[in-house]
Amino acid sequence: MEHFILEQSETEIYTSHSGLALVGLCLNQYGKLNQALKSGIPLRHGIAHSDIIKSYMGTLCLGKSDFEAIENYRHDLYFKSSLSIKQVPSTARLRQRLDEQAEALLPIVYNSNIDFMVEAQVPVTPLKTGHVALDMDVYPMNNEKTRKEGISRTYKGYDGYAPIAAYLGNEGWCLTNELRVGKQHCQSEFQYTLERVIPAAKRLTDKPLLVRLDSGHDALDTRIWLSGDEQVDFIVKWNPRKQDVETWLAQAEQKGQWTSPREGKRVALFSVEEQQTRSDKTYRFRRVMQITERTTTASGQMLLIPDIEIEGWWTSLDQSHYDDAHIIALYRDHATAEQFHSEFKTDLDIERLPSGKFATNDLIMTLSAYSYNILRWIGLIGLLGDISPVRHPAKRRRIKTVMQELMYLAARVIRTGRRLKLRFSAACTGFKAFEATYAKLAAS
Repeated sequence: MEHFILEQSETEIYTSHSGLALVGLCLNQYGKLNQALKSGIPLRHGIAHSDIIKSYMGTLCLGKSDFEAIENYRHDLYFKSSLSIKQVPSTARLRQRLDEQAEALLPIVYNSNIDFMVEAQVPVTPLKTGHVALDMDVYPMNNEKTRKEGISRTYKGYDGYAPIAAYLGNEGWCLTNELRVGKQHCQSEFQYTLERVIPAAKRLTDKPLLVRLDSGHDALDTRIWLSGDEQVDFIVKWNPRKQDVETWLAQAEQKGQWTSPREGKRVALFSVEEQQTRSDKTYRFRRVMQITERTTTASGQMLLIPDIEIEGWWTSLDQSHYDDAHIIALYRDHATAEQFHSEFKTDLDIERLPSGKFATNDLIMTLSAYSYNILRWIGLIGLLGDISPVRHPAKRRRIKTVMQELMYLAARVIRTGRRLKLRFSAACTGFKAFEATYAKLAAS
């Protein structure tokens, strides 16, 4: 085998992360991050808040969440130029500033994230019903063997955090990614989350919202709050708690429409209306019920005692327009949120958060939501058309795919007068997609 001669040039500049030019356009041409940071948190001296935030988001968009990763870019001309940064902070300065200003920075970054999506006019694809899906869910993050503030036992049985995220539309735009202590129940303080997320969703779409929640949010207060908004419908998984399965089976025999997917298994669907009272006011809610009776397993093994499973879904959708099977099918897509959770934890590498302070980690979760939306937008522009280097068709690209196909493109950085030029290899399959994405972002 022929060996290569390795050299390091002192005059030529190359970059392995050309995609930061796309991120820089999103940060500087959409939203009001720079202005909001400058006016919201006055600074007399030192590195600008915008340089701190954009530096960290630059590393996040490359899949690096640890503070130490910034050291690789402190003297990188392209990193600074692509993100419009005057000075890249050191690890110590980055950590210190985020710790000092976490509570003040959080609302600014949160609002800038929403402003970015509004000004970029990101597409929000509705369901076939005409509603726009708004999926909210808690997911655990494993931070075992650490002493970080807020670490406690999660429902998965390990120590960590239990943040709550909200995703809008079929694209999965992240409206919030709030950090919570591991032991906090998902329903605790949930109304405050709704009060922030619903107005944000309405800024991005004028279509009615369909809020989908799992059984952890099966609470009368939640249903009452959601019912008070005419533009909001909901499907909430019912928590059966201590229910008598035989009683429900008897109701299914009387009211249900039975089907038999296979021998030894039959399924009944029907709706019930329940009245519930709160503060001397009576509310009526529809609940779709599914009763499954199994007398044999899927492999054909006979059961001595029939296995009876009960499931239910609270909904505000009218039965005359949405039958029972339709409600269950609409809720089933709620599981897509699990993929979005995994993109945060693995693609953006934020499962094990870098700070020991809860407020700082909460800020990092919001910064990750902003970075996630930027990468999602870049992927929708550059990786779905005919010029995409990715071959298989898809409605959206995973964040990791965006990083691999656009963020990590290698190029030579050339100075021409007062401008910088990126020169890609003739064999670069992603050049056309990169060029088209850059042109679209720069034209706005």
